[in-house]
Amino acid sequence: MFLQNANEDRNKTPQRIISLVPSQTELLYDLGLDTEVVGITKFCVHPDAWFRTKQRVGGTKQLHLDRIRQLSPDLIIANKEENVRDQVEAAARLAPVWMSDVKNLDDAIGMIRGIGDITCKSPQADVIVKNIVAGFRTLLPVATPLRTLYLIWRNPWMSVGADTFIHDMMARAGLQNVCADMNRYPELSEAMLLDCAPELVLLSSEPYPFSEKHIAGLQSLLPKARILLVDGELFSWYGSRLLHTPAYLKQVRERADKG
Repeated sequence: MFLQNANEDRNKTPQRIISLVPSQTELLYDLGLDTEVVGITKFCVHPDAWFRTKQRVGGTKQLHLDRIRQLSPDLIIANKEENVRDQVEAAARLAPVWMSDVKNLDDAIGMIRGIGDITCKSPQADVIVKNIVAGFRTLLPVATPLRTLYLIWRNPWMSVGADTFIHDMMARAGLQNVCADMNRYPELSEAMLLDCAPELVLLSSEPYPFSEKHIAGLQSLLPKARILLVDGELFSWYGSRLLHTPAYLKQVRERADKG
C-alpha cells in the first residue's frame, strides 16, 4: 500500500528507487531494476554488487533522512515490520512510500506482484511468482509434524509466534511451532524452554548469528532435542529468495528426521 504523499504521481514509472528492506532489495534486483535503485540499507547484502556500490541510507530501523533527501527518490519501498513507523512517515514527506506487510506466503506473493506493478515490471514479477508457487507445491504434508522451537536470539532467548512469516515457513516444512500460541517474537526463560519440550530446535543465522559454539550449552538444557543451525534468510526473507526456500525446507526436514 502507499502512504499519503502530496507530491506523488502513481502513474509515473519510478526512476529513482530507495529500498529499506533487504529481501525486497533482492527482489528489485531480480526484477531487473539495476539503474533505477539508487539507495539501500546497510543490511541489504544481496546482491553483493549492490551492497558494494549502492548508496546506503542507514539501517532498516535507523534511517538517515538527509541521505534519502540527497538521493531525490521518486519511490521508497518499506515494510511494516522491518522499518520504524515514525521514520517511514518522515521519509514519506520526501517521496512516495510503498509499504508492505508480510506475514505468510500469500502476503509475499501479493507483495511481489505489487512491487512488479508499481515498478512496471509485472511480467517479470509474474514469472517469479509462478516459479515460487510451483516450488512450494512440491512440499507435501507430513503425517506427524515435529514439535519445533525456532530461536532468533539469545540473552534473552527469543522465538517466533504464529503471526510471523517464519511460522508459516515452519508449517510448510512440516514443523509444529511450539510457540504458536504466542505473539510476534516472545522472550523465553529457561523454564519456558523446558515447558515447550521441543523435539527439534532450530538456531537461526539471523538476526542473532548462532553458530556451532551455541549448540552444546543449549543441548545440556534440552538433552532430548535435536539442534540444528539453519539459514535465517531462507526462513524469513519473503522476496525472490523464496525461489530457493522450498528445496531448503525439504533439506531441513530431512536433516531433522535423521536424528
